[in-house]
Amino acid sequence: MQAFYSRQYATFFDTQHTTNVGSRFTAAIQNGGTFMKIKNVAIKNFRGYSDEINSDFEDLTAFVGKNDIGKSTILEALDIFFNDGKGVTKLDKADLNVESKARQETDISIRVCFTDLPEKIVIDTTNETSLSAEYLLNSDGLLEVVKRYPNAGTPKVFICAMHPTNPECADLLTKKDSDLRKIIETRDIPCEDKTRNSAMRTAIWSYYGDDLQVNSVELDVTKGDAKPIWEKLQKYLPVYSLFQADRKNSDSDSEVQDPLHAAVKEILQDEDISQTLDHVAEIVEGKLQEVATRTLEKLREMSPDIANTLSPVIPPASSLKWADVFKSVTISGDESIPINKRGSGSKRLILLNFFRAEVERRKDEANAPGIIYAIEEPETSQHSENQKKLINALIALSTESNVQVIVTTHSAVLVNALDFKNIRLICADGSQKRVEAVRSGQLPFPSLNEVNYLAFSEISEGYHDELYGYLEEQGWLNEYKQGKTTVPYKKISANGTTREQQICMTEYIRHQIHHPENTYNARFNDSQLRRSIEDMRAFVTSKAQTPETT
Repeated sequence: MQAFYSRQYATFFDTQHTTNVGSRFTAAIQNGGTFMKIKNVAIKNFRGYSDEINSDFEDLTAFVGKNDIGKSTILEALDIFFNDGKGVTKLDKADLNVESKARQETDISIRVCFTDLPEKIVIDTTNETSLSAEYLLNSDGLLEVVKRYPNAGTPKVFICAMHPTNPECADLLTKKDSDLRKIIETRDIPCEDKTRNSAMRTAIWSYYGDDLQVNSVELDVTKGDAKPIWEKLQKYLPVYSLFQADRKNSDSDSEVQDPLHAAVKEILQDEDISQTLDHVAEIVEGKLQEVATRTLEKLREMSPDIANTLSPVIPPASSLKWADVFKSVTISGDESIPINKRGSGSKRLILLNFFRAEVERRKDEANAPGIIYAIEEPETSQHSENQKKLINALIALSTESNVQVIVTTHSAVLVNALDFKNIRLICADGSQKRVEAVRSGQLPFPSLNEVNYLAFSEISEGYHDELYGYLEEQGWLNEYKQGKTTVPYKKISANGTTREQQICMTEYIRHQIHHPENTYNARFNDSQLRRSIEDMRAFVTSKAQTPETT
């Protein structure tokens, strides 16, 4: 596997995608290469989210926050929204928020707004129209889709849009062609093409143009003649796939033993392949029957009594386990070490690649125009250098026109590699949770340590080190130390002797962080660490507020 691993990071999440993925992909390219992406998500009454929480999304969005605060919940809610329980997340009644249930709010709500919309769509047979022409966009010009799950059951789907409410021209999307034609003929409305529903709707709305009474409404697209609208619109949505942090990573897991094992199962489910194998099995069964019959005939020549007591037993073709035939398939290399014997980091990295390959296969088979990769804690089991390569690969992937990447993370390495616009912080005030964009604080770069300090008042040696380093970088350190109360610090000289210095507490803490081998000084406490961090933050703030002088 040496050669394989030498290439694994170069190939991880390769940003080259197959372009020949069907007519809808081609249509998207013809319409300016736009692929629908998530702009905003709102979730209510789902698990830990009682009140509605909102979050904007970028091409790459990273959710950070304390354990069990609801980062994974957002990714799993989207899995439910896009995959209707056919993904990795299954909705059940336990998912209904306890507080919401107590106040008899029993509808789980997942709202998704999409941007980068196609210029043209088809919602009536083969006739092209647009979302704006059909009044299917909200006040921000986005496609807003809401799925509500009464008692965590079957969803009702709504499109929230600025839509005509004048009774004379409302609900046109739910009407059949005969109904539309009747309206046109009854009111003598000019219409050049009475064969296309979209043309007739446009003519009617144009006729009432001065009195459309356009308002924000919710269009139920799960009942009546409106159902086909949603069925057609779904074809424009991206494929959403979730890679969970707690995905199995043990020797007993077939995917970890070898991703090809899972691939075999997928391949054997193909109807054409299954029929071919059944045919092969039938041929083998027939040949075995012939061999058994000939054997018994020869035995009957020598011992009729014994032959008459025997009969061939051949299992039916349907009982054959074809997966066992391919159980030895593997990805191996120079060292011939199986995947399940590799380290957990390598196994998870390969599993991530298998996940990516499977998502692309799903996208191609569905002729979907785009992909959303949702990955929980990609840093799991990866050392810092691997984490850097992972996040750089994810950043590169997110720049593709038809790709969106969503991650959750606890990794400072990942956060530090991102822009502020990519980071979303989940925090809570009691039972009230919110998602906030992360903006520049005292540090000019995204810092997980600073995020945790601002959101949760968490102090860390890492954050202290970052602030101290920033003061050094800016040439402010001497100015900062002026007038500070000093404390004695014993410094170890090159010859092993010690000499006492008087330094400020911030420098005292910095020395202890960087020189843990020096045990001649009392360890600083949390109160001292917090005060030092607060002092450095206050100094940086004062420098930002002081006008520069020439």
